[in-house]
Amino acid sequence: MSSLSQVMTDAINEQINNELFSSYSYLSMSAYCEHQQFAGCATWMRAQSHEEYTHAMRLYDFLIARGARVKLAPISEPQHDFESVAAVFSIAYAQEQGVTGQIERLYELAFKEKAFAALVELEWFIKEQVEEEKTARDIVHKFNLVQDDPASLLDLDRDLGTREADEPATIGG
Repeated sequence: MSSLSQVMTDAINEQINNELFSSYSYLSMSAYCEHQQFAGCATWMRAQSHEEYTHAMRLYDFLIARGARVKLAPISEPQHDFESVAAVFSIAYAQEQGVTGQIERLYELAFKEKAFAALVELEWFIKEQVEEEKTARDIVHKFNLVQDDPASLLDLDRDLGTREADEPATIGG
């Protein structure tokens, strides 16, 4: 027997799918960057894909811990062609803004449903989204600064390639 309402369980399952789509989308962005010979940007996007996967698993683990049923749904096909590597990061920033909206609506539902454990869990996601948006916005700003300067683009690519994948997120972690 779950301690979450069916409405809340369904909404968290939907967010698991959203997070998995984000992971899939970032992996597609990584593949595009690799194809464009921007290995550093590809590394950054691949690490971001892994991070989004860990977010999905954090929600997955939360449902399991609350005795709720996890129901995975098909993941939509992500975009695979982009105007440029800079455009990839602009799209990533917009994607993060969209995820923030999803998390905020989920938090609002948890409040309405009096799902207090979910509220606590979702607070982590709210803080994470502040960081995610800031990071993406900062990178977009850097691409806007360097524009099409080859040396600066190579430096930015090299800098982005230093990112390492985060450790998997767990409940309480």
